[in-house]
Amino acid sequence: MISNKYVDEYIKQYESGNIKLNKERVLLIGFLKKHVLSRDDLYFDEEQINNFKRFTAKWYFPLEPFQKFIAAFVFLFYKDNGRNYFRKFLIMMGRGGGKNGLITALINFFISELHGIPKYNVSIVANSEDQAKTSFMEMYETIEEHKVLEGMFYKTKVEIKNNTTKSIVKYRTSNASTKDGLRDGCVIYDEIHQYETNEVVRVFSSGLGKVKNPREFFIGTDGYVREGYLDKMKERANNILEGKELNDSLFPFICKLDDKEEVEDISKWEKANPMFCEPRSDYAEGLFYIVQEEYKDLANDPSNREEFMTKRMNLPEVNLNKVVASWEEVLATNRPLPDLAHRTCVGGLDYASIKDFAAVGLLFKVENDYVWKSHSFVRKEFLDTVKLKAPIKEWERLGLLTIVDEPSIDIHHIVNWFVNAREKYGLTKIVADTFRLDLVKTALAAEGFELEFIRNPKAIHSLLAPRVETAFANHNIIFGDNPLMRWYTNNVYVHIKKDGNKEYLKKDEFRRKTDGFQAFIHALFKADEILVDDVDFFLDDIDF
Repeated sequence: MISNKYVDEYIKQYESGNIKLNKERVLLIGFLKKHVLSRDDLYFDEEQINNFKRFTAKWYFPLEPFQKFIAAFVFLFYKDNGRNYFRKFLIMMGRGGGKNGLITALINFFISELHGIPKYNVSIVANSEDQAKTSFMEMYETIEEHKVLEGMFYKTKVEIKNNTTKSIVKYRTSNASTKDGLRDGCVIYDEIHQYETNEVVRVFSSGLGKVKNPREFFIGTDGYVREGYLDKMKERANNILEGKELNDSLFPFICKLDDKEEVEDISKWEKANPMFCEPRSDYAEGLFYIVQEEYKDLANDPSNREEFMTKRMNLPEVNLNKVVASWEEVLATNRPLPDLAHRTCVGGLDYASIKDFAAVGLLFKVENDYVWKSHSFVRKEFLDTVKLKAPIKEWERLGLLTIVDEPSIDIHHIVNWFVNAREKYGLTKIVADTFRLDLVKTALAAEGFELEFIRNPKAIHSLLAPRVETAFANHNIIFGDNPLMRWYTNNVYVHIKKDGNKEYLKKDEFRRKTDGFQAFIHALFKADEILVDDVDFFLDDIDF
């Protein structure tokens, strides 16, 4: 058994009912008590913990109980080799929760003599330079304000260096090309909700391991990018918290509301922002007042609720009038494809531009479910030029798309895909919009396919909207495990016209592709005319 007074005090605060914790932190305490604090091969470095506590109180601010709780596990080590037990830290909470302040103090401590590791360099990484500079400038200004610190550190507007340990702090944008080979001891990834792939983390983490006790901190609030790097981190965190993964070096400290209805009870806001726990500091009181004012303003400006819930309560909420389906409903499409042999299907095609994406697919009806089996073709030059943040290479590896290195997407890729579909499923009819179908109709007709033209694609959106919304809501759409289709669907913006009719548009004209979803819509337009529920029959049912 191991213990630390700051850890014990925080757990006692919860168990005595003095503070409210969300589900993830309750699970964290359970996980730690069962799988970490019960061990005898680990130890808390009390000297480091107390040095950090005093260092932060002297130069920055007194640590809150939750910050001391986190810090204790930063300095948890194996007895036999001195290696740090937790190497990665995921810290998520509502805006204003003090995560950047804690990180600033940790960075300053890491490069100081108190930490005692020479050349323990730190990189602060974010999507924008302004965000990457947040902790850097806070540290810079703190050093500038105190002559004692001025004598310990050499600082410029691009790096801060400890004169004794020779440790350096730099801020960097998430553009991998800015990595110049610094041998990092620690990397801070700020605003991680903006990372659509793991490319940034992969590049910067590759410099770790050359210095003792490497660490990575992933901080931020939740955001609007789905199935990006953060969603994968949260899934990893849940596996740890639920005891499914016991050999992971990640320490997940996640603060959020458990349910959107809890926003109506301000006493539960501390679930999302631990600064709001009683007793509150002067800073926390001021922040609490501001957040209450923002919440009251929602009565007059409900359009800001999405931002308030996501950033203040760390619980993403979308305006369902602007999306095809909630993210939970989109995720529900991830079900195994049923046996499609001997079933009728209709083809869907979206070929809006031969210069970027083309999407093809087959739509089946299995009882109440619409089953969509699809593929996409993407031009390499388009990918090289636009630099989509989506994990295209991973989707290619999964067989969900094909990257073609051609001046334009060759029509024969589409034709051959449908020919193969006909051989396997008996496809006869393909539906697409008139605007681009002239580019492929001759080739498809030559192969004997029946083509259905949609003269005004946007007009069918309003006709199909009720069926689409109902099908998603009732989990009657199956894409299989297809992150590309989930991406397409999540990229759709529902535009409600003045007459109340809906149109399915793109959230971003160039980077948020919707081709696969539009191909699905085209097929759905004729689905109920063509597709029938296939039923088993028996010979004795036939009257010879």
